[in-house]
Amino acid sequence: MAYVSSYLELHRRAVVADAHNDLLVAVTARPPRRWASFFRDQWLPQLREGGVDLQVLPVFIEDWFRPEGALRETLRMIECAHTLAEGNADEVRLCLDGDDIDRALDEGRIALVLALESAPGLDANVELIPTLYRLGVRMASIAHWGRTALADGSGEDATGSRLTEAGVAALAEMERLGMLFDVSHLGASGVAHVLELATRPVLATHSSARALLDHHRNLTDEQIRGITATGGMVCVNFLGEFLATDPAERTVDRLADHILHVIEVAGVDRVGLGPDFIKEVSADVSPPCCEDLEYAELVVPGLEGPRGLPLVTEALVRRGLPEGDILKILGGNVLELFRKELGRPA
Repeated sequence: MAYVSSYLELHRRAVVADAHNDLLVAVTARPPRRWASFFRDQWLPQLREGGVDLQVLPVFIEDWFRPEGALRETLRMIECAHTLAEGNADEVRLCLDGDDIDRALDEGRIALVLALESAPGLDANVELIPTLYRLGVRMASIAHWGRTALADGSGEDATGSRLTEAGVAALAEMERLGMLFDVSHLGASGVAHVLELATRPVLATHSSARALLDHHRNLTDEQIRGITATGGMVCVNFLGEFLATDPAERTVDRLADHILHVIEVAGVDRVGLGPDFIKEVSADVSPPCCEDLEYAELVVPGLEGPRGLPLVTEALVRRGLPEGDILKILGGNVLELFRKELGRPA
């Protein structure tokens, strides 16, 4: 029992940062009048039980909204984030820079950071990036599985495509404003292109190690080194599909293998957590009759949602990592990067 208390006590002391949770998809599925209360009833208890102190909220738009409805849905989800933050101001704070994050943590509130995932609402209109920045967006990726007006996702790796002209302009505009550029989901040639052009740190918010599982969504050692050489970092994805081929091997220990591999390649200062708790989101938006049963095999047992995050701390303790290193992995590294870069104009 003393051993269990040890890892739980360590987890409670840590600043725990989740770089990718699509919970806005679940919240916006409710009527707007319920956005704040649904978040408070359904998601806030999970975040608190998991010890989450810093939560990135990606704005993910389903393909059926493209092209005409993508911007409208992007704005709905951004409004949802503001509404749930205002309706739960005693518990959370929507943060625009590192100073805001520090204030939230000092006040015992969860710091929320808005991000765009693949940014389909932009299409090629890079001039809208400052608009979204004014609305509170502080991070963005520019592709998902397939093709956008800015770049190709990793599902299109066979094309060998780099960033489009608009994609290059988007990267430059984000760097000018102080929006962090996220390479998760970006195709291999696109990642290489970004690393050629980047003048500020970039990060992968939810990507695992390709050396341990050859999946196009995972990062090669060369990519990991390139990303972290910018001053950025890799936040490891928890989805079993990206951790191991055999569902029986999709365990917390296998997740720890991926974390330790990133450390081996890039150092302990360059790794964080990007869980991608898709099963919890799916359960919130799908009727019991229609929930995608494949998600049961995709998730790591115990890590279906934020409540399971202490299991990651336990696994890292069992691996013999020093306490200071574990604190960095759980959120210290993300916090340090956000303090330096988030919302800081060039």
